[in-house]
Amino acid sequence: MRKSRAAPSLGCFLAKSEPGVYSIDDLARDGKTAWEGVRNYLARNTLRSAKKGDLVLFYHSNAEPSGVVGVAKVAREAYPDPCQFIAGHAYEDPASKPDEPRWSTIDLAFVEKFPSTVSLAALKEDAALQGLEVARKGSRLSVHPVSQAHFEHIVALGRKKKR
Repeated sequence: MRKSRAAPSLGCFLAKSEPGVYSIDDLARDGKTAWEGVRNYLARNTLRSAKKGDLVLFYHSNAEPSGVVGVAKVAREAYPDPCQFIAGHAYEDPASKPDEPRWSTIDLAFVEKFPSTVSLAALKEDAALQGLEVARKGSRLSVHPVSQAHFEHIVALGRKKKR
C-alpha cells in the first residue's frame, strides 16, 4: 500500500507598490513583471526565499485607500536585480559587483484583481489578521511573508463585491 504524500504548501507573501509607479492594472496588462528595486536586506531575503508558484498579495501603498488589490504569483525565483548594475539608474548600487550581487529580484505574474480594495484600515480592524506585518505601526517593508491563514482571509475579503 502506497502512502499518500501531502502536496507541498505554497509560501505566501505581500508586495507593495505605489499605483502611480506600477499598479495591479499594469500587472494585468503586462501579465508578468520583474519586481526590481527592493533595497532593504530583510525584504531582499524574503524575495530570495520565494519559490515559483508562491502566492503574493498585491498591495497599493500611498493610494486612496492603501490596501490589498489583488493576487500575483511568483513566476521566476530570485535572480540578481539587473538595475543594480546600470549606471545612473534609480536602483543602481555601485558597491554591488556582478560576481557577488547584493540585490535580487523575482518575476511576478498576474493572478487576479479584487472587485474592491481591502483597505489598510480594514486589515488593522480585523481580529483574524492580528500580527499581520503590513498592519503593524511603522511597518515599511516592501515585501514580507504572510501566513497562509492571513492570506486566505484577505483573499476572501477581497473577492467580496463592494455594496
